[in-house]
Amino acid sequence: MWDRKKWPEWPEAVPLGAPSLLFWQSFRAAVRLALGGGLPIASVIALASLAGSPEGVGPEHYRFERLRSTCGTRTGHPGSNVIPISDDNPTIRRPVMTYVILGLTLATWVTVQGAGLDGFALASSVCNWGMVPGELTGLAPLGFEVPMGSHAGQFWACSIDSEARNIVTPITSMFLHGGWAHLLGNCLFLWVFGNNVEDSMGRGRFLAFYLLCGLVASATHAFFDAASPVPTVGASGAISGTLGAYLLLYPQVRVKVLIPILIFPLIVHVRAWVMLLMWFGWQVLSGLPQLMSVRSEVSGGVAVWAHVGGFVAGVVLIRFFQDRELVVRRRAMGDARRAFAVPANQGDL
Repeated sequence: MWDRKKWPEWPEAVPLGAPSLLFWQSFRAAVRLALGGGLPIASVIALASLAGSPEGVGPEHYRFERLRSTCGTRTGHPGSNVIPISDDNPTIRRPVMTYVILGLTLATWVTVQGAGLDGFALASSVCNWGMVPGELTGLAPLGFEVPMGSHAGQFWACSIDSEARNIVTPITSMFLHGGWAHLLGNCLFLWVFGNNVEDSMGRGRFLAFYLLCGLVASATHAFFDAASPVPTVGASGAISGTLGAYLLLYPQVRVKVLIPILIFPLIVHVRAWVMLLMWFGWQVLSGLPQLMSVRSEVSGGVAVWAHVGGFVAGVVLIRFFQDRELVVRRRAMGDARRAFAVPANQGDL
């Protein structure tokens, strides 16, 4: 349930739509994206909007602390600071379903979430259609409010409810994002790796595979954070499944990656298995503190277990979804290219 409350005692924070805040959010998210991969959770919205509100002010101090302890602060993981640019792995057919998923994701960002320019539209979309683990498990108390922002004396809160639409939020949340960097980072990973996975199973199968991996990722996140009242959004779980499938299908393919080193980016080629296993390893290491009796923010506030669950789902499910005939044709084409040193299709990222 989305709610707006008048709260004169609460100090006015910078509105979510303010250019300065959007710039700062995007800058921080871009840095963390470069260091840690995709970002599946939109708690940055609430954290950014509350950054200007000192602790201990107003009667919602307890709820503010609850939000902080649940979301934490996003941090990057130095061991996974690689950004894929392209792969040396051309497709047989045009990846129509990958284009459709990207198009739906971008259309949702613009039409439903206001392209991040309307703070209220962004926060309300996350609240109403993001997945809240505590709502699905029933472990979050009804009526509990998660602060989402404030402007001109209006306090925006996301309230735990039991509405019927909550059951579809594991799917709707896959098409929502918390900011431009979050959106573009996920789209980049899907663009680089999704087309080849689709080309190995067919368009209809790829859509089912993508959604199923996303659902497994959501279930994994809910399992490890069952009582969380914080909305979770993003395609990272489903895309993680695509990465897991790619690892099994094309481990030896060369991937062009960008490694940000201070202000001098380094572009190198690595085998897909090197990049993907390194990425997966850091997701696991980042999630381990969440299993211990410590505050959750030490894991960076990113739903890393959703990444892990999606990735494992992709590794397992690819055996059932792949079209063996298509895989054989693709591998034969790859062998022919290597034999005759045919350049990679420059348009196939």
